[in-house]
Amino acid sequence: MKEIYAIHKKIYGEVPKIMVETPGRFHLLGEHSWFCKDKTVSMAVNLPVYIAVSPREDASVYFYFHQLNETKKAGLSTLKVKKEDRWANSMKAMIYGYTSGGFEVKGMNFSVYTDILPSAGFGITTAIKVGTAFAIRQLLKIPCTDAQLLQVIERGNKLFLHTGNYIADNYAALYSKPGNLIITDHATGTYDYIPFDFKDKKIFLTDAKVPRISIWDESTIQEPENVLLLGDLRERKNNVYGGWIYEQSATEINEVLSVIPEDTKKKLLYIIKEHQYVLDAREAIIAGKFGSFARCVNQSHENLRDLYKLSCPEIDWILKRVNELEPNLEYIRDPVTCGRITGKGFGRCLYAIIRKGDVETYKKKLSEYERIFGFETETYEVKPAKGAHVVRNQ
Repeated sequence: MKEIYAIHKKIYGEVPKIMVETPGRFHLLGEHSWFCKDKTVSMAVNLPVYIAVSPREDASVYFYFHQLNETKKAGLSTLKVKKEDRWANSMKAMIYGYTSGGFEVKGMNFSVYTDILPSAGFGITTAIKVGTAFAIRQLLKIPCTDAQLLQVIERGNKLFLHTGNYIADNYAALYSKPGNLIITDHATGTYDYIPFDFKDKKIFLTDAKVPRISIWDESTIQEPENVLLLGDLRERKNNVYGGWIYEQSATEINEVLSVIPEDTKKKLLYIIKEHQYVLDAREAIIAGKFGSFARCVNQSHENLRDLYKLSCPEIDWILKRVNELEPNLEYIRDPVTCGRITGKGFGRCLYAIIRKGDVETYKKKLSEYERIFGFETETYEVKPAKGAHVVRNQ
């Protein structure tokens, strides 16, 4: 916080009026089934993005990203996406989100500080967007409710950037609480908290640094006919979280999905199984049963690998070493560690939740990975963090 304060003063010759901290994020379960109106379990983490902002007298907007040592400029009346502006396009999108909604916006100076660059994933791009939208509301005292703020972000994503708007990302960045996971229900547009406090565990996010290659177009699984097939397999259950589950009969599932190619069928089977993992993991966490939660995570990764065709040998190698931190073969039934590839796209990041006593062994395994595969990993120990909030109000 002190650094971005000094940076902003050096770059613009004035102190920031508002400084906002927004957390990074990863999804534990359910990030590939949002289009089926399902649920996503996320954790905001202490990999923060700091946004500092001060007003200008003209209608220009300046953006400075400290770690990249880059400055970008835009005019309020001529906002547009520019390929060379990369990260700044996300910030311009939030300004557009306000102006396109009828809110008045004035000239501003922005500074961005984050030790984790957007290219790494971990929700940093979303944190930049949400932090920018939050800071603008605070600086200009815009009469904008949280619901309207979400609409600002959505307009910026859809109408300016022409990208998806994933409410699980936005909710995690805005509403997360320390010591809690956040679960987003895409059917109702609501969120809830799951207390997450296994004191003997450590949580690590690891960027395996494998080149990100698009193996298949994920949008193909989101075709309306696939969504309708999954809808046919839903059953209302008032006694389960969210009010519904998928059909449990393998015979019925196979009959409904028999009309589609085998590859598509496997991906839809993954979504069906993932729904149950989300429900079971939530129940296990609330009950304090780490082994049951970890089993859901490990099985989810196996299905991402085998059914959804998302993983890669490098990620699988690391996660196998995570499971081997427990030499007892009972880890399959009641594991003391867990891990999974994470990221909506075909990213190359993973999370691992391990015992405190296994930390050094895990790091040695990552060193072994680097020798074998030639990719130098970046690993961060994280914990559940607070959503966007003002850290200084001048």
